[in-house]
Amino acid sequence: MDDRTIDWEQQRAWVEIDRSALAHNVRQIRSLLAPDTQIMAVIKADGYGHGAIEVARTIIANGVEWLAVATVTEGIELRTAGIFAPIMILGAVNSYVEIEAIVKWQLQPTLCTIDQAILLSKTIVNLESPLPLSVHLKLDTGMSRLGADWQQAAAFYDEVSNLPYLQIGSLYSHLATADDIDPTVMELQIDRFDRAQAAIVAAGYQLPPRHLANSAGIVVTDRVHYQLVRPGLSLYGLYPAPHLKAAIDLQPVMSVRARVSQVKVITTGTGVSYGYRYIADRDMPIAIVEIGYADGIPRRLSDRMQVAIRGKLVPQIGTITMDRIVLDISQIPDLQVGEIVTILGRDGAVEITADDWANELGTISWEILCGFKHRLPRVNRN
Repeated sequence: MDDRTIDWEQQRAWVEIDRSALAHNVRQIRSLLAPDTQIMAVIKADGYGHGAIEVARTIIANGVEWLAVATVTEGIELRTAGIFAPIMILGAVNSYVEIEAIVKWQLQPTLCTIDQAILLSKTIVNLESPLPLSVHLKLDTGMSRLGADWQQAAAFYDEVSNLPYLQIGSLYSHLATADDIDPTVMELQIDRFDRAQAAIVAAGYQLPPRHLANSAGIVVTDRVHYQLVRPGLSLYGLYPAPHLKAAIDLQPVMSVRARVSQVKVITTGTGVSYGYRYIADRDMPIAIVEIGYADGIPRRLSDRMQVAIRGKLVPQIGTITMDRIVLDISQIPDLQVGEIVTILGRDGAVEITADDWANELGTISWEILCGFKHRLPRVNRN
């Protein structure tokens, strides 16, 4: 959403997207690559919750050559917004309707089985004006998700090559443990991917562009850079694992903020929010803030999270509700209605990150970023 359409000063809560940080992260990723290695930016799940359209515009303006999304619908959304960079669909496509949409919107699907390839080719043949379509072959080298068996790579490549209207645009796989300190599984996958390539060459084919590296793989070793890399989380300024922080300087792109809607004083013994999981042990000032689990704050963070106000950390108390949270503002007794509360992001010297929440909840930062709902407008900065 264009920030010019949002009167953000009237919003109860919002997500801020720092475009300069996004551009910085692209430059940092680029600095690790050879000049002829291109970037295929993963902007599925609405750009990991950041807003895929604005993310795409920003990163393309900063030199990203390719985009990758999970679904046909995500690809169409980008096309209708006037984004014409090559877009690869990461997910499996198994229906005529999806194939017809792929052809219409000039998207590039992933093929994982010969049955998919046959269906795709037959559908294109039957179109009124069939045109060649670039497709991307995925191999399973150890992730055990989508992809043809790497040991059958040459046969798979041969069968797809001989189907009408299909042009192989790339060969790829996905690393399962690149963010692990132990490289054993990653090394096994790299070896399998390289052996699959060798088998295709031995069968008489010239290799197309290859890609294997996700955000962690890009940082860990240039052996997996090949002709393309596929950064996801690192684009948005977060690290796949703590031990990778020294290798690249990333800046968080997302901040989440909300406003105080009421300030009051409660007395000793007063319960707060549903279930009275918090009971005041003293007379205390509290603030009600207009953001809740319907906006993307996990309810499991109840009584376990802090926010930032005026550069200070302030505890949340009681059960997080659908639309609101309650704060203990004993440190800021003169807090006013309308003041801004930082839910995630930086406020002065204080910073609250998606990693902080993920560590508290035993999950991953990817899930936190993708959790912020679209009733929170995206306000683009810089």
